[in-house]
Amino acid sequence: MTIKIIATGGTIDKIYFDAKSAFQVGDPTAPLVLEEANITVEYTVQSLLRKDSLEMNDGDRALVRHAVEASEQAQIVITHGTDTMLATARALGGIPGKTIVLTGSMQPARLRFTDAIFNIGFALAAVQLLPPGVYIGMNGRVFDPWRAHKNVALNRFEDE
Repeated sequence: MTIKIIATGGTIDKIYFDAKSAFQVGDPTAPLVLEEANITVEYTVQSLLRKDSLEMNDGDRALVRHAVEASEQAQIVITHGTDTMLATARALGGIPGKTIVLTGSMQPARLRFTDAIFNIGFALAAVQLLPPGVYIGMNGRVFDPWRAHKNVALNRFEDE
């Protein structure tokens, strides 16, 4: 079994450039996180987009859906910005035979204090255990994207 990881950008992949005094989306961080964690499950990474999720549109979501549908792998983790993660998850509904877990982080993976490392590992475990469908894997929980929301004030996902 090989797990497909599709990177779309978002905070999880952001890098801070001192000269620009701003964060920008960089290379996918999932491979580095998984290598450092000594993960032994086989996986492949596809860098599909490098966007803040607030910049994603319906065309981008269609591109993500096409990548999932075209994937040979049945288990797919998508790293994504948290602001529009639910919209992308909902756009992936109805794809048969695939277990899809979207995850992200509230702080960039490259920072010392980040939830990215845990969330990537959690999503990797969840995609192996859940039945086919679309899920959000955040904050140590699995959410149904049609019955969840992001609580911006508390920096977490919650059930409706």
